[in-house]
Parts: sequence; structure tokens; C-alpha cells
Amino acid sequence: LIQDANVIYQSQIRRTFVFNHTRRSCFLAVLLLQEKYSCISIVGICSQVKQIEKRDSVLTSKQQIDRLLRPGASYFNLNPFEVLQIDPEATDDELKKRFRALSILVHPDKNQDDPDRAQKAFEAVDKAYKLLLDPEQKKRAMDVIHAGKEYVEHNVKERKKQLKKDGRPQDVEEDDPEVFKQAVYKQTMKLFAELEIKRKEREAKEMHERKRAREEEIEAAEKAKREREWQKNFEETRDGRVDSWRTFQAKGKTKEKKNRSFLKPPKVKMEQRE
Repeated sequence: LIQDANVIYQSQIRRTFVFNHTRRSCFLAVLLLQEKYSCISIVGICSQVKQIEKRDSVLTSKQQIDRLLRPGASYFNLNPFEVLQIDPEATDDELKKRFRALSILVHPDKNQDDPDRAQKAFEAVDKAYKLLLDPEQKKRAMDVIHAGKEYVEHNVKERKKQLKKDGRPQDVEEDDPEVFKQAVYKQTMKLFAELEIKRKEREAKEMHERKRAREEEIEAAEKAKREREWQKNFEETRDGRVDSWRTFQAKGKTKEKKNRSFLKPPKVKMEQRE
């Protein structure tokens, strides 16, 4: 951008113009030159400069850490493109450059005044980058973003159709590109959150099933152990039970003989006649 500004300066403008070698200043210089030769409104120039200043302002270490750890970050950070602040259509080289720049900003070594939060922010950036390196995971994220955009487009189309049917102007808020972009962003975040909730529910269900299967396995093992111990005890006490039974039978026979020896028939008395 600096080189382009210098070329325009040397070839078309022969007056003194002090460049402050920053991206915002150079961009303003180019826009001012374009305004002179292309009749761009000064309002448009200031608006674009403010957008650049706003975008650059979040590139400080502290603000990036605050952004990545803001309330609800567990859901906001589900979109890896949002975490890295990069367009979904960006190339692999652009992705790599963006990761390096952002990881340096939030690295704990660069933020020694707040290393714990910096570490968490760095982990969020690293997780998003690794996710986008996986083609399958990247495709899933892209599908969610496309689904969010299609939902908003369909919603706008249906609302305009209804307005036309009612005979009213077909103007909606989403006709403004910024409003449309925000609507897509909100819907995309909602879809990512719903998918995350379903994933957690699925994991909880699977964990519950694994826990139940484990409990059943432990119960079956304990039951088998009790049966083995019972069988072992039964075998070990077999001889004792047999001896006890034989002793019992022997005592019974002895008692029977003894009882029989005491059983004497009654004496018969001879009838005496007078």
C-alpha cells in the first residue's frame, strides 16, 4: 500500500505530502488522491478510514484476549473463522499468516502481566487453527456458515413476498449489507451453539450408556465370582457333609435299636376261676 501511494505521489502529484508510515495514514493518502482524480466523496473516505481504525483497534494484545474470553466465549469461539477473524474463503497461506499474527498477540510470553488469560486465549486460537487444518472439520464449519446465510436469505425472501402480497413496500432491514451481515453472524452462532449442545447431549448419553454397561459388567463379574466361590465352598465341604450324614444315619439306627429293646409285650394274666 505504501509503494502504491508513492507511485501515485511521484507520477501524479508534485507537491509535498508527509506520509506517516502506518496503514491508516497511507490508506487515507491514497483515498485523498483518488478523491481528487475520481471524485470520491470525503464522507466515504472518512467512513472507510474509521472502519480500518476500528478493525485495527482490536489487534492489540489486551483487546484480543478480552474478545476471546468475553462472556459466552465458549459458544462464540465455536466458529473457528470468527476466532481467527478471517474470511471463510481465505487461502491456506492467508490462514497461516493470520494464525501467526494472532498467536503472537495473545501468546503468554507477550502478555506477562496476565499470563493465565493469555494462555486461555492462545489455546482458543490454536484450537481454531488446528480445526481448520483438518479438511473434514473445515468443511463442517463452512457448511454451518453457508446454512446460516441461506436461512437469512430465505427469511428475507419470505418477508418480502409477504410484503408484496400485502401491497406494502418490499424494503427490509437486511437490505443494508451490514445488517444482513449481522443477521448471518447471529444465525451462524445460533447454529454452532445448537450443534454444540447436541454434541454434548450425545456425549452425555454415550457416557451414561458406557457407565451402565460398565456397571452391568461389574455386576456380572461379581455374580460369577460369588458363584465360583459358592461352588468351591460346596466342593470343599462335600466330605464333611457326607460324614455328617453318615453319622446322622448311624445315630438314627442306634437309637432305633435301643428303643426296640425297651419295647416288651405285656404280660398275659391267667384267668383264675373259682
